[in-house]
Amino acid sequence: MSKLLAGRYELIEKIGEGGMAVVYKARCRLLNRYVAIKILRPEFTKDAQFVENFKRESQAAAGLQHPNIVSVYDVGKEGNIHFIVMELIDGRPLSDIIQERAPMDYKTSIELIKQVASALSVAHRNHIIHRDVKPHNIMITKDGMAKLADFGIAKAVSDSTLVTETSKVIGSVHYFSPEQARGAYVDERSDIYSLGIVLYEMLTGQVPFDGDNPVQVALMHINDEITPPSELVPGIPPALEKLVMKATDKYQSNRYKSADEFLEDLDNIEFVTKMVGNSVFAASDVEEFQEMNRRKEVEDVLPKSKEKPAKKVKAKPSKVKQGNKNKKKMIIASVVGAAVVIAAVFGVLYALGIIGGGLKAPNLIDKTYEEAEAELKEMGLKIERGEDIPSDEVEEGKIANQTPEKGEKVEKGDTITVRISSGKEKVVVPNLYGETYDESRIEALLESKGLKLGGVSYDDSETEKGTIIGQNPGQNEEVEAGTAVNIVVSKGTDKIRVPSVTGLTVAEATKKLEDAGFVVNPVYEDSEVYDKNTVFKQDPSPGTEVKEGATITITISKGAPVVKPPDDPDDPDDPDDGGDDANASGDEG
Repeated sequence: MSKLLAGRYELIEKIGEGGMAVVYKARCRLLNRYVAIKILRPEFTKDAQFVENFKRESQAAAGLQHPNIVSVYDVGKEGNIHFIVMELIDGRPLSDIIQERAPMDYKTSIELIKQVASALSVAHRNHIIHRDVKPHNIMITKDGMAKLADFGIAKAVSDSTLVTETSKVIGSVHYFSPEQARGAYVDERSDIYSLGIVLYEMLTGQVPFDGDNPVQVALMHINDEITPPSELVPGIPPALEKLVMKATDKYQSNRYKSADEFLEDLDNIEFVTKMVGNSVFAASDVEEFQEMNRRKEVEDVLPKSKEKPAKKVKAKPSKVKQGNKNKKKMIIASVVGAAVVIAAVFGVLYALGIIGGGLKAPNLIDKTYEEAEAELKEMGLKIERGEDIPSDEVEEGKIANQTPEKGEKVEKGDTITVRISSGKEKVVVPNLYGETYDESRIEALLESKGLKLGGVSYDDSETEKGTIIGQNPGQNEEVEAGTAVNIVVSKGTDKIRVPSVTGLTVAEATKKLEDAGFVVNPVYEDSEVYDKNTVFKQDPSPGTEVKEGATITITISKGAPVVKPPDDPDDPDDPDDGGDDANASGDEG
């Protein structure tokens, strides 16, 4: 391969490909360095809007500078070839490492995910959402550094092509957030959800949702609950599992508000594991550890160093006594040092909610905002209203969700965020007119919109057989989620064209019409033009479309009519004529 792009990028070899692009190793002749060039597949370059979005988003991503982000050097076009020039990574995608090593050690998993979260933090501060965080887009260098790639590409896709055709899902639906699967509003928390799924896969060796097709997996993200990772792989720290479950909550408002908040919890968990090892995180030991902390405060670990010292007795110190005194000092110093470390660890554990007492968040579900506000005020807590959410269980106007949840530890002055039910979720009915009726496909399409297939009826139509010609509720109507959509399917038309039988004999015409599925009604008329027993007229006329079994009237020639010759006045045999003449003559005489 020796193709030269933009007069400076010499393509060397293909090093990868995906659904959107093919990746080549190349050498930049201008700067004399090796780079990776991603060339868009032709099917995407035909969409002008996509190309424009791709260019804009890639240029924005080029402004991101971070050690955990694959740098974008250039965005270009040559003829019909659209490409981006990126940093060439000497390493492998995380997907390969997961396939080889998963379930992965949780410490290694934390270390790598922290780096990716750090990359997302920078991107989000620059108002760039990745939208396609997955192991395939995370490169791991040979020295163990994680680098996140493909910023901006998924945004360009979703703006132009992703929502237009369900059969062309860009990226991997296994890592899609529920809001992405619904085609709803996407923000920073969508990236956090995807990163949580990646961490889940690293810890367990499998994604939480899998199915036979993308639509099925997308519906799982929307409707199904994630199995806690510890149920698949024992020994995962409870605090880490709690982090994964929060990051992958189906409601955006329940997830980490930012990558920084997510990263902070990862740092805390990493700190605790380094200080106290794995034992404190054994699931079977957590309750015992919590109870121990309730019975014994951290201060109890300290020696009674605050008590007044005993009255000193003047005596000549011996070497033995002096040695004992030094030893005691060393012990005290060691204990105090250990106490400080333990206190720090306990503080982190308390912050993570693993140990400690204090207030617990009350149950505010099904209460009005005013009722919850009054209750929290009595407890010394604050209230904050988050975004309203749909709910099938809680009536409109009452609290459907709260953070922290009921029973979670809180302190006086803390704020509890509540989300008010907006009633059952409203969804927009898609347009089914003109779609070919395939039960499984139409069911999947409706389910992806939060609807279900109702009754199916059939009717005659000029429209092609099997095409949907009616629906109720109609397109673009806003209805409650779970509403059944009834459809009408065309049976097609059973009409057939009337063949021409003019000029045929009765026998020939009759056979032709009957073979075509018609009933023949013969009528005979005189005709000076057509031979006897020849069809010279038909009703309906040839080419008319009528139902099978219709009656076709054919008019058959009886031949020319028989004409009687006129009477001869000179005919002697005509008695009438002779009599008339005689009478006339007699009158004259």
